[in-house]
Amino acid sequence: MARLVVPALAALTLAACATAPTVYQPALGPAAVGYSEYRIEPGRYRITFRGGPGAPVQQVADYALLRAADLALAEGYDWFRVADRIVQQEGYGSGPRVSVGAGGADFGRRSSVGVGVGTSFNLGGGPAFSQTLEVVMGKGPPPRTADVYDARAIRDAIGARA
Repeated sequence: MARLVVPALAALTLAACATAPTVYQPALGPAAVGYSEYRIEPGRYRITFRGGPGAPVQQVADYALLRAADLALAEGYDWFRVADRIVQQEGYGSGPRVSVGAGGADFGRRSSVGVGVGTSFNLGGGPAFSQTLEVVMGKGPPPRTADVYDARAIRDAIGARA
């Protein structure tokens, strides 16, 4: 029995390390880590960045803004306004759990009773956040409101850390 415990724990540890890191890249699928966008109309996009398990929500928010800035610059715009912002969390990261079970069986002349105790731990790295932005892009001097971002300034500030 002890010979099985060590390999099982090693396998669980390796599985926990196999979570996807959060990097600034295109998402390779609908639930993959990275960014995706949908063009609503010219100069208006819905951009989503999904982080990996345990990624800080601020990093996910920064990468969503960075994608908006990159897209604005690629389309020839100077600034963008965030018209809507949605943050979602998946995998609420529950803590350790303990369970107790009992059972019995009758085999004719013989019977047996068993009691078991089990534990489980969340090895997934924590919750995963995603942020969706609906952005409207513009050219020229940006309007002076709190939800407007200069695309070049965002690219320089956040792009250096990505």
